[in-house]
Amino acid sequence: MFIDSHCHLDRLDLSRHNGSLQQLLQAAAGRGVEEMLCVSIDLGLFEQMYAAIAPFANVYASAGIHPCHVVECPFDYRRLREAASRPRIVALGETGLDYYYSTDSAEQQQASFAGHLQLGAELGLPVIVHTRDAREDTLRIIREHADPAVAGVLHCFTESLEMAQAAMEMNFRISFSGIITFKSAAELREVVRAVPLEKMLIETDSPYLAPVPYRGKQNEPTYVPEVAQCIADIKGLRVEEVAAVTRENFYNLFTRARG
Repeated sequence: MFIDSHCHLDRLDLSRHNGSLQQLLQAAAGRGVEEMLCVSIDLGLFEQMYAAIAPFANVYASAGIHPCHVVECPFDYRRLREAASRPRIVALGETGLDYYYSTDSAEQQQASFAGHLQLGAELGLPVIVHTRDAREDTLRIIREHADPAVAGVLHCFTESLEMAQAAMEMNFRISFSGIITFKSAAELREVVRAVPLEKMLIETDSPYLAPVPYRGKQNEPTYVPEVAQCIADIKGLRVEEVAAVTRENFYNLFTRARG
């Protein structure tokens, strides 16, 4: 059984599933993807996201503010803590730093990121981290504010092996997406080769970044087996082993998902 550790079900176009999230989840289950984590990006959209996944016991959720949304949705301790108290919320985030387009909001991003990590330490909730063009600041803020006993995950990882190693030293997991299947991702596949399977999660980040052979189409949790197969091929393992170990890694990190 596969677990998609990071998807955005509320942002999917469901037209190919007759507008039904249930049908999409059934399609995923047909490929062995039986559980998933729907990740929040904006507290203003949280209620809508939570309502969409609430009927489905096999879908967990997070509460958080994406770094690209901190201007319109500033960090709010009370609102985030309240959202995190809901049933089936197993993580905070995604949060983190994104300097790709601009550093104009860098201070707000850093404050929000630190706030998520501090609240995660307080509540015992792991933190889902987005990082792009911000390696040094990301690692510095994790060192300063994260509780290694709670930790979190660097999701949709596209950074260097050195960054992955530094994060793993702080007990953070590394999650790989369909990007590892792209022809242009040879260097990232070497990172996959070096990162121990026991430190990995797999994800789609759907609706974005569909893996080969679906690249260019909307991504869905249905395609997370392609990520697992790519990891298996790189490491010379059976895909069933990748599925089993990443599933156990998911439960070990997101402990509330164990029920």
